[in-house]
Amino acid sequence: MATTTRTVTQVCESAQAASRQLARASTEAKNATLRRIAELLRERTDQVLAANAADLEDERAANLTNALRDRLTLTPERVEAMAAGVEEVMRLPDPVGEEIDSATLRSGIEMRKVRVPLGVVAVIYEARPNVTIDCAALCLKSGNAIVLRGSSYAANSNGALAAVVRDALAENGLPAGCVELLSGDRSELTELATAEGLVDLVIPRGGEGLKAALKEVATVPVMYAAAGNCHVYVHADADLDMARRIAFNAKVQRPGVCNAAETLLVHADVADRFLPEILRELSDASVELVGDERARAAADGVPVGEASAEDWDKEYLDLHMAVGVVDSLQDAIDHINRHGTGHSEAIVTSSEEAAREFTESIDAACVYVNASTRFTDGFEFGMGAEIGNSTQKLHARGPIGLRELTTFKYVLRGNGQIRE
Repeated sequence: MATTTRTVTQVCESAQAASRQLARASTEAKNATLRRIAELLRERTDQVLAANAADLEDERAANLTNALRDRLTLTPERVEAMAAGVEEVMRLPDPVGEEIDSATLRSGIEMRKVRVPLGVVAVIYEARPNVTIDCAALCLKSGNAIVLRGSSYAANSNGALAAVVRDALAENGLPAGCVELLSGDRSELTELATAEGLVDLVIPRGGEGLKAALKEVATVPVMYAAAGNCHVYVHADADLDMARRIAFNAKVQRPGVCNAAETLLVHADVADRFLPEILRELSDASVELVGDERARAAADGVPVGEASAEDWDKEYLDLHMAVGVVDSLQDAIDHINRHGTGHSEAIVTSSEEAAREFTESIDAACVYVNASTRFTDGFEFGMGAEIGNSTQKLHARGPIGLRELTTFKYVLRGNGQIRE
């Protein structure tokens, strides 16, 4: 599956040729392919897990952080979740051909604005093999060919999963070039990011280093699935039991993902009542805590290190959390807008006025009232899956699903009109 004999250009040319056929494929053909992908995932679970075990045992994975190792690891439950996600995508309406707008022009020409695929989407990702399936499913349903470039230390897992997709394509009469998998060689990044005329969009799913590297060279449009320095703010009037559950879940439920909370902010009026219990729970869950002076003073014996200036800007992706005390809702908003990455932010409050001020003032793709940030996810949003979460403001923001993988064209039908 990995392209050991073809150049990046040849791979992208294959994807482009396949994209033109896929763009005209019927909804029935695309759904049949997705249904078969889900079936094959379940039939080949043991093979996929064996490939994943080989990746985990390889020396290239030996120095991964706990968060990256968790992202790399597949289990029967995670394979089943991939299959369920594919079936969810299958059940969603096909966006291709959807009419966005229509009008009759002064000339009498009938104008329709309709959704069409982007063409060829390249996704660059690190440790998460499930991205292979999620991205392939979304691109197939939205009529796009995809070029996947995963990490070398996930090569066996990605190869096994891409084989599932390509076998399903072949069984349903669609070209294998709809899904291409590159080997993971670093030289491919520049070639992909500069493949103008062949690749229509690059989506990187990785750290700030990958983002910076692409910014240096990219000539193809890039949609960044960016980092998540996410916050939970507990307002003065919050239900503190609710706040404790939300803060704990947002940090601990799966700390190595971009929608996990990295900072807890608490209003000064409730800090002494709220912080001792939640900090103890977090510490008991092996979360390493750092905080400002007031948070440390309210810790009631729970170990909390001194937060540095850099701690407020870190995406830890691990069992590590910064804790701060603020004097007002506005102080919390200012802190989040200054240090956050525009991903997912949450307030816990019983006040509609405070909730409205928070949601209107926070500059982020997803803003929560009385819920954990962990829900920022294409599957949870009813999209079946996602290619990533965009923190940009043009074209797509938040989970990147089917509609975010389309553009539009104007189709105009006349009866002989000419312009005078």
